[in-house]
Amino acid sequence: MFQFDNSYARLPERFFASVYPEPVEGPKLLKFNAKLAAELGLDVDLSDPDRLAAIFSGNVLPAGSTPLAMAYAGHQFGGFSPQLGDGRAILIGEVVDRAGTRRDIQLKGAGPTPFSRRGDGRAALGPVLREYIVSEAMHAFGIPSTRALAAVATGEQVYRERVEQGAVFVRVAASHVRVGTFQFFAARGDNEGVKTLADYVIDRHYPELKAAESPYLAMLSAIAARQAELIARWLGVGFIHGVMNTDNMTISGETIDFGPCAFLDEYDQMKVFSSIDQGGRYAYRNQPGIGQWNIARLAECLLPLLDTDEEKAVDKANGVLKSFGETFQAKWLSVFRDKIGLSTAEDGDGDLVQGLLAVMQGDGADFTLAFRALCDAAEGDDTDFLACFADPAKALEWLGLWRTRLDSEEVSLAERAQKMRLANPYLIPRNHRIEEAIAAANYGDMSFFHRLVEATAKPFETREEFADLALAPTPEERVARTFCGT
Repeated sequence: MFQFDNSYARLPERFFASVYPEPVEGPKLLKFNAKLAAELGLDVDLSDPDRLAAIFSGNVLPAGSTPLAMAYAGHQFGGFSPQLGDGRAILIGEVVDRAGTRRDIQLKGAGPTPFSRRGDGRAALGPVLREYIVSEAMHAFGIPSTRALAAVATGEQVYRERVEQGAVFVRVAASHVRVGTFQFFAARGDNEGVKTLADYVIDRHYPELKAAESPYLAMLSAIAARQAELIARWLGVGFIHGVMNTDNMTISGETIDFGPCAFLDEYDQMKVFSSIDQGGRYAYRNQPGIGQWNIARLAECLLPLLDTDEEKAVDKANGVLKSFGETFQAKWLSVFRDKIGLSTAEDGDGDLVQGLLAVMQGDGADFTLAFRALCDAAEGDDTDFLACFADPAKALEWLGLWRTRLDSEEVSLAERAQKMRLANPYLIPRNHRIEEAIAAANYGDMSFFHRLVEATAKPFETREEFADLALAPTPEERVARTFCGT
């Protein structure tokens, strides 16, 4: 089934702990991503779901697997923990997909590991389904993300705030190396470990940098650029990660570990959903600054590799941090230029975008619906756009400024609207719909989950059969808090 080539398992023993998944009582396949499996080059017998459930729950390890839990540290809500590691996730191996890209196959919720910190190593059904829905939606948006290969019910119970059904999530990633992985070795003064890891990252993710004058500085710059662009694209779809700890930031630039994540309904730049983010550290507008802060922590780990002169190393690192902000601002403006239909760049574009967001903030306009309705306004129909605002007067004033700016471009109305509809999704996996899917699944009904996955697979297409999923929640349906699930 898998043609494994497990490069991380060939690193020194202190990089991970060898550990086997703990068997579960009654695994049942809930969802299998056949399209992703084909992309990975997997030879899968779909006629035997029980066999797939046994493999994806960890009850049966495929040939060539070298299961391990990765060691890492991390800043969690600003406080440093020198040892975290995979406490409920087991990397069973790596495959090289049909495009020649190396991908990790990981079982999340497969039992305790040496890093479990007294935890049970299990996952509940709700968080597994949430991650499946959102990771595949992020991919459909064109935003780099870990992927969902399968979801399996374990037939066992897990104990959180209440008794819940257990499940295993099968995650695919370009790798699971994190900022916190570097911190694990730096915290121990293990400069050799930092260098070994950096060389591994360059080989795996940035091979073009081997010939650079300063490969480690080039690697830091490349990681910073990917993260800056990633966060800018999050903001473009109203995504709030929820736990942007350094152990939840990948070196590859993929979205990862977004357990209590959520998408904006009404626009609020200080919106927080995560129940554990009580101080708003990871609020919507704070994400770029946190991304830069996390890159600063990575830079600290790499200082001995950047220059033998510490002062020079710090100067080089600070240059990367400055470039993070510049890259983010440029990418953010590019994302929002696309959203409001601008095909050229002018100096006042940032103010124009901020003006729209200020009107949305002041009137509680739905983020997704307002931007999608703006596509119709580009063709002259303002009705749905203005209907997004309780008091449309300021929105109407903004439309005047916008149309004046559009007049400076020679683009047809139809062409502009078409491009805007490729930048503004028709629907997102709304928080209340995810909760609805989870609630039904807890009673054995997976139909709404499957429908939501199907709808978000093509989020930019107007499909009337999913019109109900595109609607904003009523006040009674709004979800105020999301939960991590650990």
